[in-house]
Amino acid sequence: MISKNDDRGKFFLRIAVAGIIVFHGWFKLTHGVGWIQGMLGGMGFLAYGTYLAELVAPLFILVGFRTRLAALAIVIDMLVAILLVLRTSLFTVKQMGGGWAIEVEGMMLLCALALFYTGSGKYAISSTGNWD
Repeated sequence: MISKNDDRGKFFLRIAVAGIIVFHGWFKLTHGVGWIQGMLGGMGFLAYGTYLAELVAPLFILVGFRTRLAALAIVIDMLVAILLVLRTSLFTVKQMGGGWAIEVEGMMLLCALALFYTGSGKYAISSTGNWD
């Protein structure tokens, strides 16, 4: 029989979120954030925050260090991405295969939000503070 284990579930959720988001960060690290700066207008310097939210935060989540704080950074990052880049697709269905046009971003937003509320669990470097 399979036993219930919330901490193991949190661990796999951390792997999923970190494993997917870090690829977005790697792309921006290797290709730059110039295209984001243009969308932010006079506040283009905020584009560099994607490095924090998509490279540093996933690593923190993966090892379980300040998981809730790192998850909050990803939640904000995904909200900004949806509002700036994907807002026209918010209520559309994919042409190929169906599904929500922003399902990956929506899933990452909701999974990061779940980590924000649950924390890292016991399989983490630190799991005792308010931000873990």
